[in-house]
Amino acid sequence: MEYYFSTILECSFEAAEAKALAALKEKGFGLISEIDMRQKLNEKLGVEIRSYKILGMCNPGFAYKALQAEEKIGTMLPCNVLVIDKGNGTTEIAAVNPMASMMAIQNPALGELANEVTEVLRKFVEGL
Repeated sequence: MEYYFSTILECSFEAAEAKALAALKEKGFGLISEIDMRQKLNEKLGVEIRSYKILGMCNPGFAYKALQAEEKIGTMLPCNVLVIDKGNGTTEIAAVNPMASMMAIQNPALGELANEVTEVLRKFVEGL
C-alpha cells in the first residue's frame, strides 16, 4: 500500500498550490500550517532546493471523529499535502494516504473513518 497519492500538474508551483488549496477547501479542509522547506533548509543549512511546501490540512469534522475514537491521533494530524516543484513548469501534488498511516494504530474504530478520509483525499488528487 502506497503511503501517499500524487499527481503532476502542468503549471507553476504557485498556480498548483492555489489549485490544491481551492480543491481541498471544497472538500471541507482548511490550511492550519504551512512549512516552506526551501526557505527553512536555506535558512538553517544554507542549501538550495526547488520549491517544496508541506501544507497541514484539517477537516474539523474528520478531526473531531478521530479524536473521539483515539485520543493520541493528534500525533498523526493534520493531513499533510505536499507541493513540489518538479521543474520545466510542472508541479507535483502529493497527499498522505490515511489508510497507510492508520495501519500503525490498533483501533478498529478508526478503520471506517480512515477509509472515508482516504477516499476524499484520493478524489482530491485525482480531480486536480
